[in-house]
Amino acid sequence: MTEFGDFISALGEFGLYQKLLVLLISISLLLNPFQMIGQVFMVLDEPHHCNTSWIRAIGPNLTEEEQLNLTLPRDADGAYEQCSMYSPVDWDLVSIVAYGLNAMEKCSSGWVYPSAQAPSLLTEFDLVCDRKDLIDISQSIYMLGLLLGSIIFGPLSDRIGRRPVFLICMLIRALFGVGIAFVPHFYVYMAFRCVVGTVEAGIMIIALVLATEWVGVSHRSKAVLISHCCFAIGQTILAGLSYGIHNWRLLQIAGSAPVFALFFYIWVLPESARWLVIKGRIEEAKKVLQKAASINKRTIPPQLLEQLKPETQPKPGSTLDLFRKKHLRKVTLVMTCTWFADSLVYYGLSLNVSGFGLDVYLTQLAFGGVELPARFSCIFLLQWFGRKKIQAILLLLSGLMCLIITGIPKDQPVVTTILATTGKFTATASFSTSYVYSAELFPTVIRPVWGCAQCRRGWQGS
Repeated sequence: MTEFGDFISALGEFGLYQKLLVLLISISLLLNPFQMIGQVFMVLDEPHHCNTSWIRAIGPNLTEEEQLNLTLPRDADGAYEQCSMYSPVDWDLVSIVAYGLNAMEKCSSGWVYPSAQAPSLLTEFDLVCDRKDLIDISQSIYMLGLLLGSIIFGPLSDRIGRRPVFLICMLIRALFGVGIAFVPHFYVYMAFRCVVGTVEAGIMIIALVLATEWVGVSHRSKAVLISHCCFAIGQTILAGLSYGIHNWRLLQIAGSAPVFALFFYIWVLPESARWLVIKGRIEEAKKVLQKAASINKRTIPPQLLEQLKPETQPKPGSTLDLFRKKHLRKVTLVMTCTWFADSLVYYGLSLNVSGFGLDVYLTQLAFGGVELPARFSCIFLLQWFGRKKIQAILLLLSGLMCLIITGIPKDQPVVTTILATTGKFTATASFSTSYVYSAELFPTVIRPVWGCAQCRRGWQGS
């Protein structure tokens, strides 16, 4: 009985057609790092203090230093408090100068950012003091979007096809990504970020599925890892974008609008031939297979094409399928722990890029710089040493780097950054290994379910 893999072998397991397809998929992943990590550069710490302009009504001729000295308490280091102020009073200026103010309260009229050069997400929506937690909440909501996207778009791609779901996700990402730049309130910003996270998950899952369904078994790890290399390039681009554009709204547009340039995917992105066969659309499957063979300069024998018959549609997988069989249950538990450990280190380092003591843009450039060799090296490491050994060693080294960092004094930022960069290298390589390993361990019918678990670990790791 002829299997679908025989057709892939006939047209070429990793010919020019598959390479072009992987390139298309990779380009779509180029801007993913911006959506995942870009917020970090929009909320960099800015010196701030409470807005105490109320005293201007009493003393309009006060200098800025006199105003602050009269209305703001000082901390133990002698600097002005950033989150508290003296309570406004209805005294005259002479009485305030003579007796001083003692009663304190939280900032009630907003904040002032003396050194802010361009509006950032932090300064425009006052994400400081009691509102600082909104930054972490926003990132968690984005990760929640990833979870929702994996639940929605994995099964949806099985129902209506990989291509239409991928194109829909790309369009929504472009529209809502640019739309974020025009939001009037931070809560609207978080809602839009959730939508972007949802479709980002769809893009990542469908990209992985398309890459593996069009490529021969022996080349699947290479196809996945090549697309990951483009994600690494995006990390480096993010450093340059954020360094050159400080206005957060312009930065958001610069990181989202280029997706519109990929509108030509409507004409060039193919549907999965395997999905067409499963759905009984044999003539369409024959056309895309013959086109692929033509580009690869191969010919599929007519007698082989005649054996292309509709496959029995497998029963859709569910979360329970991951635990029904002993072996699959074991694999699921082990890979769940692996994914969680990967994300904990990877996102922990990536989202804390501003906390290592050196220039945040140089640190991000270093992080992006090590991602490319980390992902590229996996292509060869997995072939030479296998999945299991490499996964274990990379996880061990990632955890070791994080443990060492906790013992480094804060006055050693160079040492901390070097260790963090090393940890980012091993965590990135471990992440790529997990993608390949999981795709090979889990049966095809429950890979969308695995995709859901994949995004869940990202949410937890953030």
